[in-house]
Amino acid sequence: MESEIIDFESNIEQYWQATVVPDRNAGSASLTHTRIVTTTMLKQAKKDGAIVTDDWHVRQEPIDGVHATEVRHVPRDHGVITEIYRPKWDPSDLPIVQCYQSRLFPAAIGAWSCHAKQIDRLFVNDGLLKIVLYDGREDSPTYERINVFHAGDARPAFLLIPPGVWHGVQNIGPTDALMLNFPSIAYDYDDPDHYRLPYDSPHIPYSWNAGHSSRLRSDGKQPSE
Repeated sequence: MESEIIDFESNIEQYWQATVVPDRNAGSASLTHTRIVTTTMLKQAKKDGAIVTDDWHVRQEPIDGVHATEVRHVPRDHGVITEIYRPKWDPSDLPIVQCYQSRLFPAAIGAWSCHAKQIDRLFVNDGLLKIVLYDGREDSPTYERINVFHAGDARPAFLLIPPGVWHGVQNIGPTDALMLNFPSIAYDYDDPDHYRLPYDSPHIPYSWNAGHSSRLRSDGKQPSE
């Protein structure tokens, strides 16, 4: 059987791009040419679309009323300072009436949750969390839109979630993740403003990457028929 000889050179396209290079000493400009080589791809390959902006923010159309603020660490000689809250990050102008911390074990999924009256104001700066939002408000201009955020010690974030927006979190890092919440209404022990759906609810068009090692809430799975 004869071996097949593939001419890779035939798959390479070459073209020249003209570039104007200013000559500061002569006060003029010269014209240079740069050879740019491209090659064809396998037909099955899919080209990446635009994922982030030029200032490294994820490209996505925000859900109406959702506000995300990414926070930068401030390295110091003696350690690192991280701001947790500023009023300008919080357009609700509502006072802080409670603060509590949630610890999520590795691979833990906490989904789905929603409030009828309460605004959630989340802050994550320890571990790595994926936060997924779903707009369940039928009167919202972004009804049924999904937003996905990643936050943690690499990139802390403050996230405001209005009532009627379903939210879930997943620890996708190898260590415990910590999340603070500054709700607009203190938890009512007798009548909690907290509504739940299982993480695999068919009413929210999002699939979590849940494996055998995933940790779920006690109400976390859709009951089998």
